[in-house]
Amino acid sequence: MAVTAAMVKELRQMTNAGMMDCKKALTETNGDMDAAVEWLRKKGLSSAAKKAGRIASEGAISIEISEDSRKGTIAEINSETDFVAQNDNFKALVKKATRHIHCSTATTVEDLLETEIDGTRFEEFLKGEIAKIGENIVTRRFVTVNAGENGVVEGYIHGNGKVGVLVAAKCDSDKTCEAVRPTLKNIAMHIAAMNPAYLDEEAVPAEVIEKEKEIAIEQLKKEGKPENIWDKILPGKIKRFLKDNTLVNQPFVMDDKKTVGEVLNAAAKEAGGTAKIVEFIRFELGEGIEKKEEDFAAEVAAQMGK
Repeated sequence: MAVTAAMVKELRQMTNAGMMDCKKALTETNGDMDAAVEWLRKKGLSSAAKKAGRIASEGAISIEISEDSRKGTIAEINSETDFVAQNDNFKALVKKATRHIHCSTATTVEDLLETEIDGTRFEEFLKGEIAKIGENIVTRRFVTVNAGENGVVEGYIHGNGKVGVLVAAKCDSDKTCEAVRPTLKNIAMHIAAMNPAYLDEEAVPAEVIEKEKEIAIEQLKKEGKPENIWDKILPGKIKRFLKDNTLVNQPFVMDDKKTVGEVLNAAAKEAGGTAKIVEFIRFELGEGIEKKEEDFAAEVAAQMGK
């Protein structure tokens, strides 16, 4: 069967594959469009498998919040280069994948790979996107926060997806939840900027406090402070540590005369209710990933030698 330009165009629109690949697929399958799609898929998946070994440390942080603001999802989806991360196709993929995660029951990446999206396993869907976009793509991590009844979730994305935050609060009523949402959004911005380690004093492990005491004692020794006054100085140093590292006690970036906790309390009080932050998640793109230094000239030479 003769392969026409119209057939090639149709297959390109269906698969986003290259023109010559589409023509070859139709030739190999005697013009059978479904078989040609499968032929390209197999070829693309083979290509994707090679790309899957590469380190993906760029990409984007993305968030999805339910219409009732009670549930939010934050995800980190990585690409190999920032160039691809800025590509509209990749951005659309990130948005679609985050929404899918938000609507699924998956709690781990392994669970996610087994879920179904567009009638196929998520793992196969992602391989198809790898083949289409041309770089390794990894759903690295995600967290879904469900604030439940009288709860509210807000979020913030900073720096074109470089940092993302979800923050959840419990209120005395849905009315208060709605009233404090703008303040909670500002608190999410605060978290992005200040990167608190813990929510409050109760969230700080005892061993962390002990380690801070040890560090403080070493500092006092170096300063030549007498040992008999250490007990008077240590509480102040620990208090300072907690102020710097716990979200509710940090000075609010938009009004450093108040703590984050005080700002939320004031917003809730103005609405005639109460509110308390119960959880926050902060993702920074690529944190903890060892980035591989590439010799670009050598990589190009290797590609040409294939």
